[in-house]
Amino acid sequence: MSEEIDKLAVALFSEVLTADQLVRARLSRALPKGMELSHFTVLNYLAQTPVERSPTELARTFHVTRGAMTNTLAKLEWAGHVHVRPDWDDARRKRVSISPAGVAAREAALAAIRPIMSQAVADIGAQRTRTAIPVLRAIRQKFGEDGTS
Repeated sequence: MSEEIDKLAVALFSEVLTADQLVRARLSRALPKGMELSHFTVLNYLAQTPVERSPTELARTFHVTRGAMTNTLAKLEWAGHVHVRPDWDDARRKRVSISPAGVAAREAALAAIRPIMSQAVADIGAQRTRTAIPVLRAIRQKFGEDGTS
């Protein structure tokens, strides 16, 4: 590749990685006491997906190990935010769904972080944000294709 492309790539990914760290830190601080960003992302996903998922499916969705997802789900189950039950077709497997308390916890988390996100978009500008989304989505899709890119 050309030197220009290399410099552009380094600049882009430096910005993406730094922005990721800053956004995670800021949103984590704003979440309700005891809720971690990983908890919120799982609850948010389950709230938008009415179908029960297995821990393995969730681990794949979030690109984390099964152990990491099991740990997150155990904390969410302990808090009463998810229901984990045996799979009726295969008792070795489990199925996960969000509980009414989980829906309420997600709503509380959204109420805490929505102003931060909305203010960032207002400060950056709606049009600039709309322009950035397809590029960020393409990056996500590129790196999510098979995990090796």
